[in-house]
Amino acid sequence: MNDRSNDVFLSYAAADAVWTARLAGELDAHGLKTFFAEWSIGPSEVIIHRVEAELLATRNGIAVISPAAARCGRAMDEYAALATASAERGLRFVPVLLGRVAVPPFAANRVWRDFSDVTDEEFKERAAELAAVVAGRPAPPGAAAARDNLRAAHPSPHRPLTAPARPAFVVCHDPADAAYGSALAGQLREAGLPVWSTGDLRPGDAHFWTIRQQLRHAVAVVVVMTSPSQDSDDVTRMILEGQVHGRPFVPVLLDGEVNYHLAASWHIDARDGALLGAADLDLLHRLHEDVTRGRPPRLPEPRRHAPAPSVRLTPAAGLERLRAHLAENEYQHADLLTTRLVMESAGRLTEGWLSARDAAAVPRELLAGIDALWARHTHGRQGFRRQLGLAPAGGPRGPGLPELGAVLGWRDTAEAAVPRLYRDFARRAGPGGRAGFYPTLRDPGHENAPDWYDRWSSTVLALHARLREWGTDPW
Repeated sequence: MNDRSNDVFLSYAAADAVWTARLAGELDAHGLKTFFAEWSIGPSEVIIHRVEAELLATRNGIAVISPAAARCGRAMDEYAALATASAERGLRFVPVLLGRVAVPPFAANRVWRDFSDVTDEEFKERAAELAAVVAGRPAPPGAAAARDNLRAAHPSPHRPLTAPARPAFVVCHDPADAAYGSALAGQLREAGLPVWSTGDLRPGDAHFWTIRQQLRHAVAVVVVMTSPSQDSDDVTRMILEGQVHGRPFVPVLLDGEVNYHLAASWHIDARDGALLGAADLDLLHRLHEDVTRGRPPRLPEPRRHAPAPSVRLTPAAGLERLRAHLAENEYQHADLLTTRLVMESAGRLTEGWLSARDAAAVPRELLAGIDALWARHTHGRQGFRRQLGLAPAGGPRGPGLPELGAVLGWRDTAEAAVPRLYRDFARRAGPGGRAGFYPTLRDPGHENAPDWYDRWSSTVLALHARLREWGTDPW
């Protein structure tokens, strides 16, 4: 940059000239050469030619975005030129917000600074930060700047998962099974049932939000089970999302083995490649009526000796999946997978609960591996060791579930009730006194059973007794 070049170009509306002059003065006081049209353009110069020349030469641009700027054609033209230069030649483009204005789309993709309603001290602090950034000097952001960074990095407001206009049977399948999945969805529609699948996504939909919305409020989740779907992370996440929210499942075995996460569920055998029979459709109609009327869904009990075996995960594969869920902060998914790893290791995946004798069969190495992953990805705040450290003494047999649940955040007090549904239960997780919330060993797939609490209590107490046997010895 030659001696006559400016360090930064200031774009603004005429109505904001007085305020912008103050910003220009602060930038100059920090040693910058600032192009501010009110000061920089001489009486004999052609304004548009000088502005164009400065826009082409500058390496940094600050656009004052305000209600007045949005109505000013010149300011919007300069904004567009700075945005183009930012995209094409790497110009540093800094949007400055003034007057509680909505951030334009391109500016929303840049870290901005909000000068609306700031104090004199905050004004100087933010101006100093801008000067340091333009000059290439370190500029540790203050508290106000950190808040702006957070708002700029997360511009989308929280969008709750509201119920769709018509809750549906959500059909999940791997792309390799698209032909069967599409035919199955078509059959359910012809039978007069509401159906949704990813094929129903429309241009402009927020696809992750829409998929979660449909799963959370599904009449039931219909899973086409095949070898490709078993290995699909997307199908697995859809299953886990449905289970977190306690939705009924209608697994359809098309090929291979029963999905690992659905081993305790009844399933429809379609290994001959046929679509559903009349009896299956009648069952779905009854299920639809149960769910829409708020009644517990009536589904057949899982077969004790299913004609098709379920997929079994090796401990190594299971721990790798657990690591992936925790790495993405999918704590509820990781919690459900933890429960299944423990149940499978004891041969109790279909039953879904443990007695003391069952817990004795859970390998020490598996529990150590599970605990290490939870601790590593939560900075030691979650996991079996953390729970043991929080647990009250409770006598030679250890604490009861009410006392244990109170210190782990599963209930408010030992006398308080535990939320009946897993999705409500898991919302209690949080920092502080509830640091030991996970793993919970709850199985939402059995929440409709009248003795679900007794099964869960037996599982937790049996496994904690197993953990206490090891004391403080290395796992």
